[in-house]
Amino acid sequence: MFSNDDADPAYAAPPVLSVTALNQQVARLLERSFPLTWIGGEISNFIRAASGHWYFTLKDDAAQVRAVMFRGRAQYAGFTPREGDKVEVRALVTLYGARGDYQINVEVIRRAGVGALYEAFLRLKEKLAAQGLFDEDRKRALPLFARSVGIVTSPQAAALRDVLTALKRRAPHVRVVLYPAPVQGQGSADKIAEAIHTASRRAEVDVLIVCRGGGSIEDLWSFNEEVVARAIAAASMPVIAGVGHETDVTIADFAADLRAATPTAAAELAVTARADWLASLGADAADLRRAMQRILGDAGQGLDNLSRRLLSPANQIAHQRLKLLGMASSLTHAVRGPLNRHSVVLAQLQQRWARHRPDSRAMRTQLASEQRHLVASMAGQLRARREAMAALAAQLELLNPQRTLERGYAIVSNAKGKVLHAPGQIKPRDVLRVRLAEGSVEIGVAGVQDVLE
Repeated sequence: MFSNDDADPAYAAPPVLSVTALNQQVARLLERSFPLTWIGGEISNFIRAASGHWYFTLKDDAAQVRAVMFRGRAQYAGFTPREGDKVEVRALVTLYGARGDYQINVEVIRRAGVGALYEAFLRLKEKLAAQGLFDEDRKRALPLFARSVGIVTSPQAAALRDVLTALKRRAPHVRVVLYPAPVQGQGSADKIAEAIHTASRRAEVDVLIVCRGGGSIEDLWSFNEEVVARAIAAASMPVIAGVGHETDVTIADFAADLRAATPTAAAELAVTARADWLASLGADAADLRRAMQRILGDAGQGLDNLSRRLLSPANQIAHQRLKLLGMASSLTHAVRGPLNRHSVVLAQLQQRWARHRPDSRAMRTQLASEQRHLVASMAGQLRARREAMAALAAQLELLNPQRTLERGYAIVSNAKGKVLHAPGQIKPRDVLRVRLAEGSVEIGVAGVQDVLE
């Protein structure tokens, strides 16, 4: 049999790696070979663990790779991916040693096909929407009849000429106030916000237009700043945003009370055309004339009806006098009739009362006589009762035990207070209590004799 003792000492066996050591070396090899790299793909199997870590699969048409984004990085992502989202991730290629799975550790994630500016746009939009800045219930309606319109834009902007042309064409009577501000470049967002604050503070216009012409996302970026959005939301009058062309969308559009596709459309929304007002006024005037003619006609017919029913004042007075006399006669009859009936009833009642009225004088005499008899009877009964009571008291006095004791008798009782009647109830050396007329004594018994015959 082969044994280690038979092995050639010069032969050295290669080292044996554990699975853990192997996976660690492979992970280090992958991390050195693939530093942080941008990778694009589609989100699949997305899981947000209770720990805050994100687990998902990044795939394309031909392959897929597992990915993990730890909570410390995920909290700065600015959005939460969903199934099917196209994203770009900056990740480190590595190996998950516990399972031996090849994966990527994501450091940064963004939506695919957008640059840093669009990412910032989306993050600010989500932030302000979460704060309620874009809620429909805080949007204000435009005034029905605007007498003055404010414009925040650059004096050199072509958008200003378009707005002025539209306002002059539609409503030449409207007063226009310009609040100049640069619409692009360094610091332009703060100046736009300051112009909006100025218009709000002065409160000299009924509606405010914030506008500029079209351009790239970089050109329109001043209207994607938070300071401009908050200034629009805080304005004291309704604000119309007319920034760029139909396809251009900015944060200012969401914050404004109304979005217009172009600056010219903003001007058309801000005011109602003068011709429309004149046509409406003409229609209202025609309706008013017809209503007045109808009212006058109805009044004329009513006047004719009243004139036919009108009587001369003398006839009316005579008619009212006759009516008054009839009412006076009816009133007199109505008052005297019940009075006469009540007088007869009263006389009858007086006669009946006189027949039934008792003779109080005879009753008083009878009452006095009966009272005297009652007093005499009560006095006699009281004397008889007293005499009977005296006799009973005398008999009771004779039966009083105290009187018997005073005649020389005594009451003998034992120590327990029981009254003794015979010598048999007494034993020698008993202590007896003897009650006398004027007190009691205790005596000892020396001996007991039989009853003498």
